Amino acid sequence: MFIRKSHKKTMNLRKQKPQLFKKIAAGSVLVLAAFLFTAFSIVPQVRADSYDQQIKQLQNENAAKQNVLNDLKDQAATYQDAIAILQALINALQGQINENVAQQQALQVKIDEAQKELDRQRKILGENIRTMYVEGQISTLEMLATSKNLSDFVDKEEYRTAVKTKIQGTLKRIAELQNQLNGQKTEVEKLLAEQRSQQASLDASRAEQSRMLNYNVAQQNSFNNEIKNNQSRISELRKQQSIENQKLSGGKVIGGKACDSGNGDTYPASAPGPYGRWGCSYPIDNTIDNWGMYNRECVSYTAWKVHESGRYMPYWGGRGNAKNWDDNARAAGIPVSESPRAGDVAVKNAGTYGHVLYVEHVYGDGDILVSDYNQQFDGVYRQYTVSKEKIAANDLQFIHF
Repeated sequence: MFIRKSHKKTMNLRKQKPQLFKKIAAGSVLVLAAFLFTAFSIVPQVRADSYDQQIKQLQNENAAKQNVLNDLKDQAATYQDAIAILQALINALQGQINENVAQQQALQVKIDEAQKELDRQRKILGENIRTMYVEGQISTLEMLATSKNLSDFVDKEEYRTAVKTKIQGTLKRIAELQNQLNGQKTEVEKLLAEQRSQQASLDASRAEQSRMLNYNVAQQNSFNNEIKNNQSRISELRKQQSIENQKLSGGKVIGGKACDSGNGDTYPASAPGPYGRWGCSYPIDNTIDNWGMYNRECVSYTAWKVHESGRYMPYWGGRGNAKNWDDNARAAGIPVSESPRAGDVAVKNAGTYGHVLYVEHVYGDGDILVSDYNQQFDGVYRQYTVSKEKIAANDLQFIHF
């Protein structure tokens, strides 16, 4: 609880409040109060809840987009792997094609050589055939007559037969060689055509994968831009909500930093908790305190203040946000009312999350001195006065721990 050091300090604090009510008559006070009440009733109040709802919606959208973005990144990696595999297949196929082209060229050289040999053999055969043809015009009787003896005649006949047989064998072998080489050439050309067709198919697949990858990257860029735009909108909404939250405070606001012990901040810098050490010296929302609240949030600060005063603070971790505290208290049998007492926790139900403050002191005119953390989404300590008019306008509920 907030404890004043002296009556003089109390008077100094009171001097910081507006002096308007002290300068007008009691009747004028009633008239002015009625006027203010009427004005607050007639003029629409811009509440923080509309900003909270929009912020929550944008944050949910960003979370969903981030999940999709992560999936797209995973898919992109898969596409890259697929493209790499295709490229390896294409390279291997190109190597086979190059090898077959070289084989085809080597075969063509052999075919050309065989063709030259064939032409040479045909020329020789032609000469032999003409010779044999001339000799063939000589009758057997004439050959016998021109022969020296019977043995010479037999030799001539055997020679003619042997030459004829040799020519026929050579022609046959050359024809077989030519057929074999032509068959090999045809086979290589067929294989080459098939491989080129396969390469064209793989090139098409690679082009499709690249198109899909480019589309994926375009999607990632689109989602990144949407997330960036949403973050800008969230920043603007938080700025507007901060302006609305500032309307809750009146007079001088002290504090504005974490672990501000010089201005009455007793929130611990570091304390043991169920999930590690927590406190104002750690980044906001980095650790969880003994009551299940994230550190340097308004709920964690007020839970600490109740505990620090020696009273029992229930474990409300996971039971909603600050706006649910008054409902949690009623469910636990803890009194809740619209009348503040020193040491109470004030609950502002407006907004997606709401806000809780610790009541340091209640003044005689109904105004209250409060302290809190994270009023401006900055995770820092503040202390300020809330007028009774603003208590009513914000429908603050007070938990009497």
